[in-house]
Amino acid sequence: MQVLSVTPEIFPLIKTGGLADVTGALPIALASKGVAMRTLIPGYPVVMDAFKKKKAVYQYPLLQGGKASVHAVKIGELELFVLDAPHLFDRQGGPYGTASGSDWPDNWRRFAALSQVGGDIAGGAISGYQPDIVHAHDWQSAMTLAYMRYGNAIGVPSLITVHNLAFQGQFGSGIFGELGLPGVAMQLDGVEYYGGVGFLKAGLQAAWAITTVSPTYAQEIRSPEFGMGLDGLINMRAVDLYGIVNGIDVDIWNPATDKHLVANYSAETLEARALNRKAVEDRFSLEPDDSPIVCVVSRVTWQKGMDILAAVVDGIVQRGARLAVLGSGDAGLEGSLLAAAARHRGRVGVVIGYDEALSHIMQGGCDAIVIPSRFEPCGLTQLYGLRYGCVPVVARTGGLADTIIDANEAALSAGVATGFQFAPNNGGALLHAIRRLVEAHARPAAWASIQRQGMKADVSWDKSADKYVELYRLLLSKRTA
Repeated sequence: MQVLSVTPEIFPLIKTGGLADVTGALPIALASKGVAMRTLIPGYPVVMDAFKKKKAVYQYPLLQGGKASVHAVKIGELELFVLDAPHLFDRQGGPYGTASGSDWPDNWRRFAALSQVGGDIAGGAISGYQPDIVHAHDWQSAMTLAYMRYGNAIGVPSLITVHNLAFQGQFGSGIFGELGLPGVAMQLDGVEYYGGVGFLKAGLQAAWAITTVSPTYAQEIRSPEFGMGLDGLINMRAVDLYGIVNGIDVDIWNPATDKHLVANYSAETLEARALNRKAVEDRFSLEPDDSPIVCVVSRVTWQKGMDILAAVVDGIVQRGARLAVLGSGDAGLEGSLLAAAARHRGRVGVVIGYDEALSHIMQGGCDAIVIPSRFEPCGLTQLYGLRYGCVPVVARTGGLADTIIDANEAALSAGVATGFQFAPNNGGALLHAIRRLVEAHARPAAWASIQRQGMKADVSWDKSADKYVELYRLLLSKRTA
């Protein structure tokens, strides 16, 4: 089965978040299941530098304002189509914005171009390659499905995975004339969205199937609270809506072999975590003692509930836990966390920024990881926590609710608990979960049981990849029906 994946980012080449981890890991997981996935990505500088031989398999004399070409390359285990369009992607900064953090003003043009190429490949533009299915990810590639619908690939099955419904790609109606779509597309059942053009909305409308990255999030986005204005459309498409939880790359995230760790360990050698714990204490200037270290590895934003966390740091310390925070984002919230670290020297440490190696050490040395997100389509840090025996403390929402078994008395007695859930998502409920955590940590046998149960959980891509294969087959059956 040939599947074309279209995405704005892919690990290990270009990453801003969990989307890249998913699009990088899924093709590898599918390869052993009879699915050959090729991924179309933009030719950002870091991507173009990753391969030397540049032989185009398709060329555009003019694509959204300039010359462009498509290259077929293999990097590691990934089969890629790279869209080389220097006028759109050869820029310093991030994939979506400048180094100072502001969005590129022509993002609509950049990702319309990516989507147009995806639609062309789906329609057979590249000699010798015809995908059976097209799989788009988030708003940046969602228009692929509109180009297929109004072009030469209307009969090719397609699906879109929504990694975060909050990011929709909404633009003014003035861009429509430059998209290269027929006038009929600018209607309610096409790309039109509140008088403008909605990239994600267009993909949701045109896709044969819609997936989200957890079953609970698939249901949550049908409500006005989580639907972000698209709940009406999503409810109309409910019969085609599926929730498939993400996995993680268990080769990269493996405490027994992780080169970032000071000491490697397994579920049978949890005592070796002590050396990683010391490294965390040193890096965050925490007083060494036996109290649990609770960590946060997150974007410092409202969605991630960092305001909720910042408001209760004093309470976390009062309940007997230490806190280590790694992240960046909202300047005001960063300031609140830094002020808390200044108030509680030796009990609270904050590192502003992102450090991949440090994030691994924190998972390998901290006792628990707190994820108080207001909404969380799937979440990956709690899966890393499970894998590393860093017990997750999570808000009961989205993929967090789907992946963590709360350590209530029944679950503890049965030996199946893997973490702590809390609801409603407010400071009081979070502090109650911290109190439960501190009490459980004081019982070494119970705590080790929670850690080991989490480490036994299957957080790999294997089961999720099976579900994608099942969905692909269902879509193919509809094509031939």
